[in-house]
Amino acid sequence: MSEPSRDLLDGISGALASEGDVLQMTLVTFIGLSCYNVAELVVLVLSTFRRWRGLYFWSLLASGCLGVVPYSIGFLMKFFTGADSILSVTVLTIGWWTMVTGQSVVLYSRLHLVLRDEKILRRVLRLIVANFFLLHVPTTVLTYGANIVHTGDIAWIQGYNIMEKIQLTGFTLQESLLGTLYVVEAVKLLRLGADVTARPDARSIMYQLIGINCTIIAMDLLLLGLEYANFYAIQITLKGFIYSLKLKLEFAVLGRLVDLIQGSRHPISIEIADTLPLCSFQRIPTTPDRTDQQPCEPEPKGIVSLPGDASVVEGTLFVKSGPGNYMTSDVH
Repeated sequence: MSEPSRDLLDGISGALASEGDVLQMTLVTFIGLSCYNVAELVVLVLSTFRRWRGLYFWSLLASGCLGVVPYSIGFLMKFFTGADSILSVTVLTIGWWTMVTGQSVVLYSRLHLVLRDEKILRRVLRLIVANFFLLHVPTTVLTYGANIVHTGDIAWIQGYNIMEKIQLTGFTLQESLLGTLYVVEAVKLLRLGADVTARPDARSIMYQLIGINCTIIAMDLLLLGLEYANFYAIQITLKGFIYSLKLKLEFAVLGRLVDLIQGSRHPISIEIADTLPLCSFQRIPTTPDRTDQQPCEPEPKGIVSLPGDASVVEGTLFVKSGPGNYMTSDVH
């Protein structure tokens, strides 16, 4: 069996001994920043949500704590330690599953705020589920085959390198689609001048939504470019940092988007929004201005007219017994 070239083994052998110290330190720095961003995000999420529930809440925490952190630590073990291959590959694979799909679920969980077509929302959810099986599962099989079961087998290594590009392209298209839906629907709202853009800060929030989603798409394209340029080690360590940064950006703008869509003087909190059904956001009606300036007076309640000089007012019987004199009695 011929020895595979070093290019094919890039990222497979789990060693960076031949690389320079500057690159190694850069990769470690990105891994550290990824974990720091997740720690900061967890503090922000737990201090913001009063009720720890909802798809948005759990997808944020899962994508960060069970995604970015294991993914980064797994590659740290793979590249810079002599840890067992089974352990390092298992840790980074679990992190990769949760980080990538969790990122898409975070975007999906808030998409109904700007997109009210439930058919499109269901199709997006089906796409996320389908890509999990079509992209995650084959890549995982090839990862274990190239690293553990068939170590050094050039067929498995070539298969892994091809599938790595396919899966990264597929997930980039998926997240670009989600980002594009946000941008398109935000632009529609701005052009229509809908009620959701009536608040003074509405346009600012919409422009931030557009800008952040465009930035996210650009970062995904950067990762894709590094992959096709065969800078595997840089791409996979930079990926953890980029995903942690994307989570923080999305948390910042999507939380404000909830308040904007609610459009009331007392905006709905971001954790309550997860409990509402799709397309149920309604603008709370405001009290119409009164033309007169007289204070509102409640109408008498429970008045029942009786024959003669008697009446019942809120359970009390009034009977006129003489000029200016009344007799009262409770009515049961």
